[in-house]
Amino acid sequence: MKHNRLGRTDIKVSEICLGTMTWGRQNTEAEGHAQMDHALAMGINFLDTAEIYAVPPNRETYGKTEEIIGSWFRKHGQRDKWIVASKISGVGVDWIRNGAPITGAAIRGAIEGSLKRMQTDYIDLYQLHWPNRGHYHFERSWTYDPSGQDRAATVPNMLEVLTALKEMVDEGKIRHVGLSNESAWGTMQYLRLAQEHGLPRMASIQNEYNLLRRYYDMDLAELTHYEDVGLLAYSPLAAGAITGKYLNGALPEGSRGAISGSAYRSNELTEPAIRKYLELAENNGLDISQMAIAFCLTKPFMTSVIIGATSLEQLRTDIGAADITLSGEVLEGIQSIFKQHPRTL
Repeated sequence: MKHNRLGRTDIKVSEICLGTMTWGRQNTEAEGHAQMDHALAMGINFLDTAEIYAVPPNRETYGKTEEIIGSWFRKHGQRDKWIVASKISGVGVDWIRNGAPITGAAIRGAIEGSLKRMQTDYIDLYQLHWPNRGHYHFERSWTYDPSGQDRAATVPNMLEVLTALKEMVDEGKIRHVGLSNESAWGTMQYLRLAQEHGLPRMASIQNEYNLLRRYYDMDLAELTHYEDVGLLAYSPLAAGAITGKYLNGALPEGSRGAISGSAYRSNELTEPAIRKYLELAENNGLDISQMAIAFCLTKPFMTSVIIGATSLEQLRTDIGAADITLSGEVLEGIQSIFKQHPRTL
């Protein structure tokens, strides 16, 4: 398992990161523990969670995933074997701080809540789950309009949040900080404020990246190159859509699509592309999940790819992508399909 440096920190994380958001809803505590056991045995040292998990989120499962991680630490110890990343939720989630945006005042309570649930003294990477000001992630790419954002309040809020994060770093409760669902402009503002005020520097950005959604290629890839803010790619399988399990409106029992009532990322616009990727994988003797994850790993801006599985069989397959080298023919095929379907919902 290859390990990459996390931003400009002294931490090295496995190029495959264990995603945990299904634990507590689609997966039991025992299943979550089994995934941690297997991932650790395979050389993975990086796991990602968030206070809002399990997903699909609701009031009843808030914090459940972190609790499962905490019970593993209580049972096994070995906290030093893991680089743990978590996130503070933001505006719009009614059952978390009444849906309030991320503020300096909210930082301490959120971090201390996560520490308690995970039964640990520190979090290695603490991330802002999504911006207060709005963003183009989570199905918002067709309606996103930054012209209505509050210019007077945005940067002062960023400074307030960074200042609060520094207090937590100084107290040893978090080691490093990162972003999630951010833009190039937002990332650069955080970097500028950190440099000007001696505040923690954003080490990473956790955004979606997969065969269907490659926004990162356009501007954030350049930012990564010059500023060393590496990508932690979530949804490398587009929430499972790339596997083809949701084609023709199917909602397999127990799947995220069945729980939420709709097939996330699978629709009349994406299905033609998904079918072509499935055909490409089959023609080259590749598992579609491994092909999709291996493609993400070819990108020079990739720090780690976050995988999520509801079974050990799926987990083994996804981790196995780290051992796959895609041929030039396959990479050319992927690019050809993407040119035909460059921007799908």
